[in-house]
Amino acid sequence: MPSSSLAFGQNQPFDSIAGPTYVTAQTLIQQVAYSLSDKLFTYSPDTFDLDVSASEWFAQGEKNANGYATSVHPIQVRQGAGSIALGYIFSKDFDLKRRHIPQGLLASSSSLRYLKSALEQLSLLYNVANPFVAHIAAADYMGSKKGGMVADYTNAMAVAEDLGYGMVSSTSAYESQHMALLATTMAQILPTFHIYDGVKVGRETTRVVDVLDRAGLRRAYHSVIAAGATTDNKHMDIQGRAMKLLQSFNDELGSDYQFFEYSGHPLPDAVLVTFGSIESSLARQVASVLSKQDTRVGAINVRIYRPFVEEEFLRVLPKSTKVLGVLGQVIDKNAVREPSIRSSLYEDILPALAFSGVKAQVQELKYSRSQNWTSIEIAAAFQTIIGKPVLIEGINGTASALELLDSSVQQYSFWDVDQSPLAEAATILARTLSKDSSNNVTTSSIYDNELEGGSVRIDIRKSPKSLEASFSIDAAEAIVVGEVKLLAKVNIVKSVKDGGNIILKLPGVKDEDVEKKLPVSFRKVIAQRAINLFLVDPAATTLAEKDNVEPIIMETAFTRVALRDVEPTALKKLAAIVGQPELVEAVSKDLDNTLREIEVPKSWADTEPESEEKILSPDLSCNSFVGFDKDESEPLSQLRTWQKAAKGLLFKEAYNTKPALRPDLPIKTFTVHVKENRRLTPSSYDRNIFHIEFDLGASGLKYDIGEALGIHAENDPTEVMEFIKFYGLDPEEVVEVASREDPSVFENRTVYQSLVQNIDIFGRPPKRFYEALANFADNEGEEKELRILGGPEGAKEFQRRAEVDTITYADVLLEFPSAHPSFHDIVRIVAPMKRREYSIASCQAVTPSSVALMVVVVNWVDPKGRDRFGQATRYLSKLPLGSPITVSTKPSVMKLPPKSIQPLIMAGLGTGLAPFRAFVQHRAMEKAQGKEIGSVLLYMGSRHQREEYCYGEEWEAYQDAGVITLLGRAFSRDQPQKIYIQDRMRQTMTDIIQAYIKEDGAFYLCGPTWPVPDVTNVLEEAIAIDAKAVGNKKVDPRKEIEKLKDEGRYVLEVY
Repeated sequence: MPSSSLAFGQNQPFDSIAGPTYVTAQTLIQQVAYSLSDKLFTYSPDTFDLDVSASEWFAQGEKNANGYATSVHPIQVRQGAGSIALGYIFSKDFDLKRRHIPQGLLASSSSLRYLKSALEQLSLLYNVANPFVAHIAAADYMGSKKGGMVADYTNAMAVAEDLGYGMVSSTSAYESQHMALLATTMAQILPTFHIYDGVKVGRETTRVVDVLDRAGLRRAYHSVIAAGATTDNKHMDIQGRAMKLLQSFNDELGSDYQFFEYSGHPLPDAVLVTFGSIESSLARQVASVLSKQDTRVGAINVRIYRPFVEEEFLRVLPKSTKVLGVLGQVIDKNAVREPSIRSSLYEDILPALAFSGVKAQVQELKYSRSQNWTSIEIAAAFQTIIGKPVLIEGINGTASALELLDSSVQQYSFWDVDQSPLAEAATILARTLSKDSSNNVTTSSIYDNELEGGSVRIDIRKSPKSLEASFSIDAAEAIVVGEVKLLAKVNIVKSVKDGGNIILKLPGVKDEDVEKKLPVSFRKVIAQRAINLFLVDPAATTLAEKDNVEPIIMETAFTRVALRDVEPTALKKLAAIVGQPELVEAVSKDLDNTLREIEVPKSWADTEPESEEKILSPDLSCNSFVGFDKDESEPLSQLRTWQKAAKGLLFKEAYNTKPALRPDLPIKTFTVHVKENRRLTPSSYDRNIFHIEFDLGASGLKYDIGEALGIHAENDPTEVMEFIKFYGLDPEEVVEVASREDPSVFENRTVYQSLVQNIDIFGRPPKRFYEALANFADNEGEEKELRILGGPEGAKEFQRRAEVDTITYADVLLEFPSAHPSFHDIVRIVAPMKRREYSIASCQAVTPSSVALMVVVVNWVDPKGRDRFGQATRYLSKLPLGSPITVSTKPSVMKLPPKSIQPLIMAGLGTGLAPFRAFVQHRAMEKAQGKEIGSVLLYMGSRHQREEYCYGEEWEAYQDAGVITLLGRAFSRDQPQKIYIQDRMRQTMTDIIQAYIKEDGAFYLCGPTWPVPDVTNVLEEAIAIDAKAVGNKKVDPRKEIEKLKDEGRYVLEVY
C-alpha cells in the first residue's frame, strides 16, 4: 500500500528534490534532516511513515551535505527509547570531529512523553553536545467513541517550555523546508523543535517551486552559522542571538520570516493570535477576506514560539487593537470546559500584554486537539472576538463557507471504500493533471477505517498559482463516488458546487431502478441544486478480458465529464502515465457503453422521506494514515503449466530462481533421515508407543537438552489421491503460490505436492471455513446449512461435528457438492498444515549425529465406524528407514539446573518421559567424565508394566550405574488399588525433602495436566514437613512454590 507521506505515493530519489517539484512537507523535512544531520533517530509509530524517505536514502547510500551517508536509526516508541540517541551523543567513542554536526530526530508529538527524560538530560548537557534538532509531526491518535488522528501541539509546547527548547512552526509545505533549515540553524543556540501539522499539511502532495537541493542546503546552513559566529553574538542572551540568527537567515534566503507575522486590516479592532499549521494558515486567509469586506480584523501567526520574544510580539501587534483573541489548544474537551485550565499560548500572551501598557482586552478561545478547523470555524472565532456577525447565512439556515479560493481554482473529490480501484484512479488522475506545467496540483487523502470497513476521500485541486488549502473541498466541479452505500452514511453531496457533476459507479443497474438505489436525501439535494448525475457501469464494458481495466474506465469517465474541454490532451497525458495508450484509447471509445448521464427528475426536489431522515456525517473521520489491511487470507495461488516451472529451473538467473527447503515455512528447517523406528509397546497392545531416531548427517541441526523437535508431517498419499480424484483435480498441474513471508516471492509445486505437504485438507475446519464455503454453494439449501454452521445458531451442531464426528475439510467438501471452490480458493480458505512438536528424547552431547523422539500414535474410531488418526503421529509411525523428513527445533522451559550437583526430581507420564531420557543421558555423561553429580529421582507413570514400561531396561541400567538414585514406578492398573505417580512420590517423601529442599534440587513434570494439583500437593507437603522440622512456622508452602517457579526449580511442561 503506497505511503500517504509520499508525493503521489511514490518514493523520490534524493537528488531529484530540487527546484520546482511535486513533494510533501514530510519529504522536504526529511531531506533537510538527512542532508544536515550526522545521525538521524526516528520514532515513527506504525503507518505514520515519518522516516520512509530518509530510510530509503540511507539504504541507497546517499551522501549528506557532509560527504557521507546519514545513519538512520528507527527506534521503537516506548519508555526509555530516547536513551539510545543520548548514549550515542555522549559516547566515549564519539568522533569529536563531528561534534559540530547536528544530530537529528524525526518523531510524532505522541512520542514526546517517552522521550522527555532523555531530552531533559540533553538540555542539561547541551554545552558539550552536538547541535540537536527534532522535527515533530503534530499527530496523535485520540481514543474515544469516535476516535481519530489529531494535530497535537499541546504536548510539544509543554515539553519545549519545561525543558527550555526552541520551537519553530511551519504553516504549509511551501515553507516547511525553510523552517526545517531555520530550526537546524537555531540548534547552534539551543536544542530546537520544528513542529508542523502531521495529519494533513505534512501529507499533502503539492508543487513547491523554490526547493533547495543538498548543495543549496549546505551553502545556506553554513552561511547563516558563519554570520552568527561573531564575538558580539556570543555575548547576547538567547533571545538576542535568535533574533540575529533569523536576520541572517532572511538575508541569505531573501525571505521575510518573523517571530510573529501579522496579516489583515491595517487598523484592526480585533486580532486573533494562532499557533499551528492549519490554524494559522486559515486565520491569515480568513482575516484577508474579511478585511477586504472592511471588517476590521487581523491575525498574528506565531512562527517562532520559543524563545518567546515579547518585544517582537508587541512590535507586530497593531496599536488599534481593542480585543486580542488567543486561539489556544488544550488536551481535550474537558479542558476546554474547565475554567481553571489555560492554554500555553494564552499564558505567554497575557503577561506580555499585562506588563506592556497595552490596553487591549485579552480573550482566550480554547479548543481541543480533536477540533477540525474550516474557514467557517475560524470565521466564527473572529465573530466571537469582534462581537458582530461576519458569516453569511446559507442553505437551511447554516453558515456558508467563505470563498478563500478564487474562480481559477478547479476542485475534484473522490470517495470510495479504501481497497477499490478508484483510489488508484484518483492518484493517476492527479499525476495526469500535474503534467500541465502552467498549473499547480494539490492532493490530500483522508482514511476512515471504521466506515464501511474502510473508506477513503481524495481531494484534488488545480490552480495557476500556489495554494494553501488544508481543508476539505466544499465546492467541487466534479466528485466521483465509487461505493453507493457511502451516500447513506456521509453528506458527500455537500462537497460539490451547485450545478456541478457527480460521477457514481453503479454497476448492473437499469435506468428505471436507479431511483431505488439512491437515498432520498441525496436525490432531493441534487435536484434542488441542479447537480448533474452520471453513472459508470464497468460491467458493461466490451473490454472485460483486459487486465486492470476498471481503474482506466473510471479515469476516462472522469476525463470525459470533468475535463471535457481538454479531453484529447488529458487522455494523451493519462496514457503516458498508465503506459497503455492503446487500452486508454479503447476504453475512451467504449465509454458509450460504460458511462451515461441520468436525467434528474424535478419531482426529486419535492421528495419527502418515508421516515425520519438519518443525520449524515459531514465528512470522513480521519482515524488512520492508510487503509485498513482487511486481507487476512493467503495470497491466491495460480495454476501454471509444468513448462513454466521448467523454465525457472533451466534459466535460474533470468527467473531469479532459488532452491529452498520448505520455503513456505517461516522458520529454519532441516532435512534428516530415519535411522531407527521401533515400537516400544507389544504389537498386540492397543497403544502404539514407538521410538524414532533420525540421522542428522550434514544437516547442521543443533539442539539443546529439553528442546522440542518440530515435525513437518505430510498427509497420507493414498488419501490425497482419493481426494484429488473425487474433487476432479489434476495432480500434476503446477501451482504457483505467493510466499506467506514475502508475497513478492513465488513458490512452485504440483497440486499433489501442495495437498501432501502444505494444505491441511484432513484437518478439522473452524467455523469460518463453513462461512467461507457458503459463498461457493450453488444449491440454496446447502448454502443455508453452511451459513448456519458458520453462525451462532449452529454452535451445538458445529461442536458435535468437531468433537464427536471429527469432521475434516475433505469431509465437508464431499458433504456439500454444490460448494466447489477452485483450487486456489482451497489454498485460501483451508488452513495450512502446522508442525507438531515432540520433546526430544536424546542428548546431542552424547549422540552428536542423531536425535530421538518417543511418540504415541493418536487413533480413534468415529461414529461412522471409520478409523481416524492423528496426522503427524501416523506419518511418523509409518516412516521406513532412510526416509527423509523436514524438521525444526523449538526452545523449551525444560532446562537443566546450572550446577551439576543440583539434584533432579523428574515426574513423567507416558511419553512425558522423553525429555528425562535426555536429562539422564547428560548426567551419565558427566559422571563418566568424573564430575560430581547430584541425585536423580525419576518417577514414571503408566497403565501396565508389561506393556508400557518404556525404556525400562535403560532406566534400570542407569540405576545400577549410580546415575539414577531413585526409580519410582507407578503402574496404575497392575493391582486392585490404583497407584499413581503422586503416591510413589509421597512414599519417598524423605528423599524428596533431601533432594529438593536441602540440596536445592529442581523439579520437573512432563505429560498430561491432570496430575499437576496432586503432584504439587506432595511438594507443598514436603515444604511444610521440612519447615516444621526446623521450627519455621512462617513458611507458606504455596508461596514457596511460586518462589521456586521464579527460580526455575519448579518446571511444568504439560498438555
